[in-house]
Amino acid sequence: MLFPRPIRAVVFDMDGLLVDTEVLIRDIMVELVEARGGALPPEVFQRMIGLPDQASDAVARAHFGPDFPLDEVYQEVSARIHAACAVGVALKAGVRELLDHLDAAGIPRAIATSSSHAAVQRTLGPSGILPRFDAIVANGDYPRGKPNPDPFLTAAARLGVAPEDCLALEDSHNGIRAAHAAGMMTVMVPDLLEATDEMREKCLAIVDSLHHVRDLIDHEAAAPASPGL
Repeated sequence: MLFPRPIRAVVFDMDGLLVDTEVLIRDIMVELVEARGGALPPEVFQRMIGLPDQASDAVARAHFGPDFPLDEVYQEVSARIHAACAVGVALKAGVRELLDHLDAAGIPRAIATSSSHAAVQRTLGPSGILPRFDAIVANGDYPRGKPNPDPFLTAAARLGVAPEDCLALEDSHNGIRAAHAAGMMTVMVPDLLEATDEMREKCLAIVDSLHHVRDLIDHEAAAPASPGL
């Protein structure tokens, strides 16, 4: 069997896993940086993924230096993202189907994100899926952000489930590091970041979409129990 223990709860990341925001943010930021004579290499943006705002900002400022108008870029990125969210940002493939499957199985679930509660409401509110989560853990709910385990430990505590009995779903390297450090069973669904040897070591599986996560859970539930000795 893939999972070493029965799955008692599922903890989801948000950006890049539930909703297709990472690509949107990247494309807007690259456009605005280039319009101001700068460049945002893919490897720099990738290092920002999955981090709390302060840590992500530190990566950007180290790259651009003190003279680049980064705050101006941030303001316009924020305005454009808010406008996109008001219209509705697409959910990733398999989100609703996986939630339906968890409903049928009676498995509780939470979101553990580096984004703020306001951003969660803005990003996922129009989709109508927020009431389908039993807990929302966002920036400000924990002392240390990803790659520290605090977001996932907080989510497990709010669900009332031991971390080792939770399945964590993540698209980012920092998110996988956080979930693994929390002792959760981890599955990576890559978005902008490819799986590395480190990710393969920390994950039970790396899959293409949340459709495949649903299939894994369904397969485990259907597998016959091992005979007692």
